[in-house]
Amino acid sequence: MDNIRPIKTEADYDWAIAEITRYFDKEPIPGTPDADRFDVLAELIEAYEAKHYPIAETDPVDAITAHMEMANLSRHALVKLLGSASRASEILARKRALTMDMAFKLNREWHIPAEVLIVPYHLADQGNKDDKKAAARA
Repeated sequence: MDNIRPIKTEADYDWAIAEITRYFDKEPIPGTPDADRFDVLAELIEAYEAKHYPIAETDPVDAITAHMEMANLSRHALVKLLGSASRASEILARKRALTMDMAFKLNREWHIPAEVLIVPYHLADQGNKDDKKAAARA
């Protein structure tokens, strides 16, 4: 494998991107040295990006909001799915956590991945409750 090297700097990263890009136009045949080189470059790039450009995990409310925007769904569509305008408002305002039933409906009807919907997230007033509890103990 010609001149493969660790990716330690942005210059190394730029070099690796340029090297792997040429394989996009003409995919290497599996089992060939070019295919092996492609795989090694892809692994090196992925490791560098994971370390230097981590992607934050999407919380359920952000996922719902993004889905609504991408699918051009109104708040009314969420109300219809969840069965209550106040419940939909509380979810979007992070005043109420999603229940398993809500997550199930969002997964089945809107195809939002379940693993995104069940991630724990902070509610809007959780910080205030924690502060009040701490003050009461003091």
